[in-house]
Amino acid sequence: MDPNAIVREERTGLGSIRIADEVVKVIAGLATIEIKGVAGMSGGLAGGIAEMLGRKNLAKGIKVEVGEKEAAVDLFVIMEYGIRIPDVAAQIQESVKNAVERMTGLIVVEVNVNVQGVAFASESREEEHRVR
Repeated sequence: MDPNAIVREERTGLGSIRIADEVVKVIAGLATIEIKGVAGMSGGLAGGIAEMLGRKNLAKGIKVEVGEKEAAVDLFVIMEYGIRIPDVAAQIQESVKNAVERMTGLIVVEVNVNVQGVAFASESREEEHRVR
């Protein structure tokens, strides 16, 4: 394991417990995509269009900064069309904070939600109904 990737190490009477930053990213990603209104994580902008990541690439849409006891999380998401973005973003912040703190013991001081795009899932359904 890369020593630079270790975000938290705790010594116990039986040895040490290490949590890698990749683990924190996956926890944050799973907590994010559970929120209604989130279409997926964004891998960045490719040609001016947000690239949506699948479930296997959740950690790529997340950046974490972790100290010995605290963590900050930056999320890059794509929202579903029609939702109220500030409300969903607030739910994401709360969900990620709770999940990371509960599972790692770190104190989450920031959860920054960066909306990279909007997914229009209903467009294909409308076209199918017109054809029939």
